[in-house]
Amino acid sequence: MYLMISTYSAPLEQVDEARADHLRFIDGLDERGLVVSAGRQEPPAGGVVLLDVDSAAEARALMAEDPYVVRGLAAYEAIGWQPTRGVLADWARDRT
Repeated sequence: MYLMISTYSAPLEQVDEARADHLRFIDGLDERGLVVSAGRQEPPAGGVVLLDVDSAAEARALMAEDPYVVRGLAAYEAIGWQPTRGVLADWARDRT
């Protein structure tokens, strides 16, 4: 799994103008079984997308298509993560 942590590089008003497109993009990844969880940081300085992918390169390539990135509104950092406790400890990939 990879935590994709974004940092907004534009004022929140500009980010929010692209939010509907961003959420449609995340919905598309979710429909493909790639999103474990996602949401905006609080305070809203960026967001976090937890992807069920095998490599940082795959995670970066997917998120490069995010409208926030395409429009220069945010950048993502990929952090590999293997949960060992809690509800995600036994996460099983479901790509039906």
